[in-house]
Amino acid sequence: MADREKPADAQGDAPLPKLPQRGLTLRMLGDRLGLSTATISLALRDSPLVAEQTRIRVRALADEIGYVANRSAASLRTARTNMVGVVVHDVVNPYFAEIFRALEAELNAQSLAIMICNHADDVRRQRTFVETLMQHRADGLIMCPSVGTEPAEVLRVARSGLPLVMICRDIGEIGVPVVRGDDFAGALALTRHLIERGHRRIAFFGGRRQTSAGRERHAGYVAAHAEAGIEIDPALDVPEAMTQRAGRDAVAGLLALSRRPTAIFGFNDLVALGLMSALRRHGIEPGRDIAVAGYDNTDGAAWTTPALTSVDNVPGPIGATAAALLRDQIAGLPVRTERILIAPELIVRESTRPN
Repeated sequence: MADREKPADAQGDAPLPKLPQRGLTLRMLGDRLGLSTATISLALRDSPLVAEQTRIRVRALADEIGYVANRSAASLRTARTNMVGVVVHDVVNPYFAEIFRALEAELNAQSLAIMICNHADDVRRQRTFVETLMQHRADGLIMCPSVGTEPAEVLRVARSGLPLVMICRDIGEIGVPVVRGDDFAGALALTRHLIERGHRRIAFFGGRRQTSAGRERHAGYVAAHAEAGIEIDPALDVPEAMTQRAGRDAVAGLLALSRRPTAIFGFNDLVALGLMSALRRHGIEPGRDIAVAGYDNTDGAAWTTPALTSVDNVPGPIGATAAALLRDQIAGLPVRTERILIAPELIVRESTRPN
């Protein structure tokens, strides 16, 4: 495409007018450089149809005056916004940070940006975010569903045509792709490990049993006891805790039992780390006086003292697989509506020495 440029003396170095960033348009850039709006648009998209020197000039001016492309206007022409929503229950949990990293690596390669919502297991908050995404014509949604999410609500989103993948939790066979770790298998392996190390009073601390992750990790814990012929003391089964604070707050109650546990299975690493810090406050050394294990194998697990035994819940493969499934849906390719369970791995460290 030929560049319709002004003579050199018309371009000059006169200062640019001070414009509010939201008011900047392709026409303003074109008027400044003596180029058509079509050429400016192609240059900002790095099109080979525009000479490299011209592309450099256009990008330099756009950077100088703070021009940002109007994606809303572009989406009306292309039916694409290049935005994907990601909704989870706890953005503070480093496990989800590792999933976000994998998602971004895959989606950014397709020029897709992610918008993150923390629903904190508030289904109304989740609903508001999802409806906003739909109103703004987002290209897709990756969702770790809140407690209380009804299948009909997810199906409504899927039937609207919005590409959708669920991660980490699922809500039954509803015809939507799901990618998560095998929570039952991971919990079974971890509880077997504790039993093999001589523990018979193993507390299971945390997890929301209304979620698939909470139910299945608890089921793995129960199954390992059943196969070993060990009866579980109901006082050692404490649901709901999900955070470090909850782990810290639980320790006094566990230590007040007439028969204390010799090992504690924390629902996730945050709970386990909270338990460990509070146990020390009570003069009990994790790993030496009581075994403590977590789940998710987050970045800090190997660097605690003692190093934390945990189940690696494969955030990288989960994120990459979910992103690939969403990318294919956005591209209009057929995607099987299946549940993909990725095998976790037990990582044994110092915190679970033999009883």
